[in-house]
Amino acid sequence: MRCRQPGCAGTIADGYCDVCGLPPSTATPTSTPSPGSRPSARATGPCPQPGCPGRIVDGYCDVCGTPDGAPVPVPAPAVAQPTPTGATKASSQLGSMALGSVRATSVQGRTRRRRGAIGHVERIGAGLTHVPPAPAIDPAKAILADPLVPPDRRVCPQCGAKVGQEGDGIEGRSEGFCPQCGAPYSFTPKLAPGEVVAGQYEVVGALAHGGMGWIYLARDRNVSGRWVVLKGLLNAGDQDALAAAIGEQQYLARVDHPLIVEIYNFVTYADAGYIVMEYVGGRSLKQLLKQRMEANGGHADPLPSDQALAFLIEILPALGYLHEAGLLYCDFKPDNVIQVGDALKLIDLGGMRHANDDDSPIYGTVGFQAPEIATLGASVSSDIFTVGRTLMVLAADVPGYQSDYEHAIPPASAMPAFAAHDSLYRLLLRCCAPDPDDRFTSADELRGQMLGVLREIMAQAAGTSAVSSSRSPLFGAPSGIGDRPGWQYLPQLRLDADAADTAAQTLHRAVQAVADGDDGLVHRLVGQILADDPWDWRALWVSGLLALRDQRHDDAQAAFNAVYGQVPGELAPKLALATACEQGGELELAQYLYRVCGMTDAAYVQAAAFGVARIRAAVGDLPGTLTALALVPPTSRGYPEALRLRAHHLVTLTRGTDGLDDAFAAVASAPLPARSRASYETTLWQRAYQSATPGAARASARTPAPLAVVVGGQPLTRSQLRARFEQSLRHLATLTPEPAERARLVTQANSIRKWSLL
Repeated sequence: MRCRQPGCAGTIADGYCDVCGLPPSTATPTSTPSPGSRPSARATGPCPQPGCPGRIVDGYCDVCGTPDGAPVPVPAPAVAQPTPTGATKASSQLGSMALGSVRATSVQGRTRRRRGAIGHVERIGAGLTHVPPAPAIDPAKAILADPLVPPDRRVCPQCGAKVGQEGDGIEGRSEGFCPQCGAPYSFTPKLAPGEVVAGQYEVVGALAHGGMGWIYLARDRNVSGRWVVLKGLLNAGDQDALAAAIGEQQYLARVDHPLIVEIYNFVTYADAGYIVMEYVGGRSLKQLLKQRMEANGGHADPLPSDQALAFLIEILPALGYLHEAGLLYCDFKPDNVIQVGDALKLIDLGGMRHANDDDSPIYGTVGFQAPEIATLGASVSSDIFTVGRTLMVLAADVPGYQSDYEHAIPPASAMPAFAAHDSLYRLLLRCCAPDPDDRFTSADELRGQMLGVLREIMAQAAGTSAVSSSRSPLFGAPSGIGDRPGWQYLPQLRLDADAADTAAQTLHRAVQAVADGDDGLVHRLVGQILADDPWDWRALWVSGLLALRDQRHDDAQAAFNAVYGQVPGELAPKLALATACEQGGELELAQYLYRVCGMTDAAYVQAAAFGVARIRAAVGDLPGTLTALALVPPTSRGYPEALRLRAHHLVTLTRGTDGLDDAFAAVASAPLPARSRASYETTLWQRAYQSATPGAARASARTPAPLAVVVGGQPLTRSQLRARFEQSLRHLATLTPEPAERARLVTQANSIRKWSLL
């Protein structure tokens, strides 16, 4: 029996899980479930969590494991980021409307961001992609045979200067005093194999050296010899390190999450302090990158973008849990995420601190730490920055990420994975925005957008139309079909007019004002929303609708492009931007965005197919038009329209007798009004008749007219085609109510009829 604890991959043996040690959960919560709790069984249904394709079974989602009834997070409004420079898709070259900090600094005062809540636990890949499990590691084989700290990693614990270096006849030293500040340093392991710490933990050897000291493997004599890890200080005389370790003990006593390493004890030994924690026998994401480099002949081999996203999607609930508890992690990076089989653990909590702690030293890593740490301190936003930097390092080879690009993002053209996926690059830009208020507001908001981007990447890899759909917490489904692209057919914002959120009620009024044509009211309401919250991208969505309605294509593109930058995992802004680009003549970009939407979500297939068909028809590409229309599923309400358009384009885009049979068949099968059907048939019979009639062009080219034209498998002579054409003209005339047009059709029929002697 598999363990039902969230995030645990173990099985129940003898009544207890062989991994987490917990009994099967039987509690039935009566309120919102807390992390790790399990509700009672509920009826099945789709999982309400954003981005999850699973269903509720026995009270839990069969994909993400979220309890039924858990709150569905709605990402808070956020800020626009500059569009990607150097991206392969032209959307990165479009302008965007001002939003967020850019808008906030243009008005009096400065509005700080709202902060969100935590996420939930699920397996790596979220059911969307496959991540190879990490092989099991024998703890005894993880011991370092010769525990040494390389000279290039020896830095003073006090001032950060290089210490113990070789050069100019000076021998490198692992112990001594910093030549810059005079503080003592020591990189020599303090514990030897066989030593028993605190009368309980028998040291086996050193595992690694981290930012705060040596890490040792030991056996717990008091608990069946289980493997534990002892984390020591960098230097026993370093007061900051000592304070951080003591603080870590206090914080970790409150931490209880299946994705976070468990802390067992805090002990002192030989005038030094050690934290005793769970041994996590896997490989870090940094080790995974090193293994890939070694297998690639010493050349960097970043993770596929889907796997990089999958790892972060899996571990983000741990970060959200800490934020919900008022704690900041501060040092998120590939080194501190361990893969154990098909699960992850967040380790090394030495830099963790209270969110309101303005006095303790902040520990971080160059290349990952946010730029505002020195002036504003740590925050949820600075943790989000480290996640973005980790995503960049996992998915791209950026040699200068700790120097030239320490706080900046390289152009997408320098990172193939990000150049190939514009949404992924925009996600990275917002994670690592220079202004902390412009980043994602919570780990859960970021996770929801990552899921959307992952779905998009996997869909593009499949290269086929989507067959499943995922409910967005922000937008409804599109409703546009056929030849009617416009603002009114775009997805609608999900707004609760009865909620206490006055912005939602104002947005309801603004959208209605767009429909009513009250432009002045729209501008006043949008201005009111942005004055209250310069980060509310929903106001720009309404501005885009108004611009699209008024055919101000550049303004519509700028508005929807800004929204795209805020919620890169959502399809609605992409569809809206595609519509604006199509109407503004940016056909290549519009087609790309339509295809992305159609491949990612089944609810968007219809709108995307019609969009691509319009673009291909506009450039005279009949095969491309028909291929796009064929994507509309028969179960769709737009299928009759697809058949009508297929008939229309076969009639209007074919020349001569090419495709004549297909056109006749399409007209016969399409649900057309009688007059439209007769009109199309008349056009086709006229084309067939003219193909069999000598004309000036044929005579000049000395090309004789064919004696017969094959229609429906039967060769028809010119005389027979003339009769069919004449009959179709007279039939169409009987269906035409306008007297002048009816007379014209009869006259044309008379002009081609066969002469006879009376």
